[in-house]
Amino acid sequence: MASAVSSIPAAPGEQAARHFGTAFEYETDCADVHEAMSGGLQDFVLLDVRGPALYGQGHVPGALNLPHGKIVEAKLKEYPTETLFVVYCAGPHCNGAHRGALRLARLGRPVKLMIGGITGWLDEGYQLAR
Repeated sequence: MASAVSSIPAAPGEQAARHFGTAFEYETDCADVHEAMSGGLQDFVLLDVRGPALYGQGHVPGALNLPHGKIVEAKLKEYPTETLFVVYCAGPHCNGAHRGALRLARLGRPVKLMIGGITGWLDEGYQLAR
């Protein structure tokens, strides 16, 4: 008798590599964002897509606040079309980052989601700005 884990076989190596490799086209993590920002290699715009009140209570240092519902072309006009945006929200329990990423993608903007959001940032031991 197989466990729930092994009852469906794992994908073959090549197929799994495609799947997991593709994930990096859509997401990044808190450690990579922190390393880029603290190492002076920030080649993206970090957007906190939560509301202003939550942003004011604490956000990733250097993040701009643009709630996902307010992501429209007019708000992005100062950024070249090839600008990479990285979005985050409260954490894995929140779909705001996905909503923001979808809006940016529909506007034709390059976008990645910072998985973990604020929860992940704090779990890594990083500080928030206020």
